[in-house]
Amino acid sequence: MSMDDELFRIEKGKRRINPIFVAGAIVGMVIVGAAIWYLLRTPSYDDQTARILQGAYRAGSPEFAELAKNVQIARDDNNTVESPKGTGKISMYIRGNVYNKTGKTITVLLVNVSIIDQQNQSIRDKDVLVVPIQQTSIPPGETVPITCTLDGFDRKDDRANINFKVTALKVE
Repeated sequence: MSMDDELFRIEKGKRRINPIFVAGAIVGMVIVGAAIWYLLRTPSYDDQTARILQGAYRAGSPEFAELAKNVQIARDDNNTVESPKGTGKISMYIRGNVYNKTGKTITVLLVNVSIIDQQNQSIRDKDVLVVPIQQTSIPPGETVPITCTLDGFDRKDDRANINFKVTALKVE
């Protein structure tokens, strides 16, 4: 046998497990396990929202009635858009403007956005946490934009109007 034959000869024997592959697999499993652990520790969106709304005034309290009447929300019809989807459904991208006449800084504002028909019945609605999610706060006398997306409308749905309603708020 020549020297070249020995170099290219394939040994038929036991195959060994490459320790680099084993170390890479262990490191990968640790990273995936750490990511899953972190995600499971993070509170859900509903839990975070409940914590933010804790201590906010809601409908039925005299403080809410006094403050809510001084929060005005106007539709921004020029920037509200209907968008047909490939599934045949329609999404609505709704814009509005919130004006704070309370004389205090709003630190939490939950608004219910609903699409209503000609009989003034809600077709679809959604609660939007405007402050502190979309805006950090709303100072007195300021106007800030709000946005909301509502999906899943049929072409035949009677979407006559958009209604905004303050459902919870907190001020400084």
